[in-house]
Amino acid sequence: MPRTLELVCPAGTPSALSAAVDAGADAVYFGFRDRTNARNFPGLNFSPAEAEQAAAYCRDRGVRPMIAINTFASTGQEDIWRQAVDTAARVGVGAIIVADIGVAAYAARKYPDLRLHLSVQAAAANPEAVAYYARLFNVQRVVLPRVFTIDDIRMVTASQPDVEVEVFVLGGLCVMAEGRCTLSSYATGRSPNRDGVCSPAEDVRYEQEGDVLVSRLAGYTINRFGPGEDAGYPTLCKGRFEARGRASYLFEDPVSLDATALLPDLAAAGVTAIKVEGRQRGKAYVAAVVGNLRRAIDALAEGAAPGPAVSADGFTEGGRTTEGAYKRGWR
Repeated sequence: MPRTLELVCPAGTPSALSAAVDAGADAVYFGFRDRTNARNFPGLNFSPAEAEQAAAYCRDRGVRPMIAINTFASTGQEDIWRQAVDTAARVGVGAIIVADIGVAAYAARKYPDLRLHLSVQAAAANPEAVAYYARLFNVQRVVLPRVFTIDDIRMVTASQPDVEVEVFVLGGLCVMAEGRCTLSSYATGRSPNRDGVCSPAEDVRYEQEGDVLVSRLAGYTINRFGPGEDAGYPTLCKGRFEARGRASYLFEDPVSLDATALLPDLAAAGVTAIKVEGRQRGKAYVAAVVGNLRRAIDALAEGAAPGPAVSADGFTEGGRTTEGAYKRGWR
């Protein structure tokens, strides 16, 4: 029987955090209201006082609280990231999720008992990279990049059995590669890796031109949607552009990940935890998808097939879902 998977869920607000806990999350991750986390949007995230309350709420209910400090520290401003680590350690979280080597080194040196998880942002894409972070910083869990097949995952877990592996199974499908994320800064001056925000809302415009809806980012046209076509959020890596005389999505389609059906395969491959993306989502979304995934994991533990975690209507980008790179069905 495959091992029980830990369910790691997002929270962008205190109400979303309580919704995740109440719906059956095993762990909840959230971030501070600043540049240190990759979802630094207005109206989201936690003050230090709210983080302390959130951590206590989780611990009282047997849920592991995690704080994402998963952007890259800017030269000369490293104190912002160090203070985030200090606060996370003080409020008593069960782990911090880091991407920057310097931030990892600071946390490992100053708080050797603080559990470190490596963010997907760090792009540890092979067993040697995983071993490096474990050896130098005592990283205990690695969130693998969203380009791995199940066979790739199996190779990592087999060669590094002492390091836990966490993978995304649900939510927005962003590869989060440094170069693609940096595209945002060319248009808006800010990017997810450095500032924690991709395509800031104040730079987004939707304009109707006849029967066509045009999405623009900082004045740049990102996409054009015909009547009845689902309009995704305008990010550069998911824009539709003309190349070689044909308009198409050059980097990524605007579509959501749902790999719930692959939970048995992921468990058999040695995955420790499955992760839901969505700290920018409301508590209704969090409660629905967490509850469905809880039931899917429990069904798996009882030997039954897991059901779908989401309905395409209302919860998915572009009204579609994909299993992503896990099986690479497009090849």
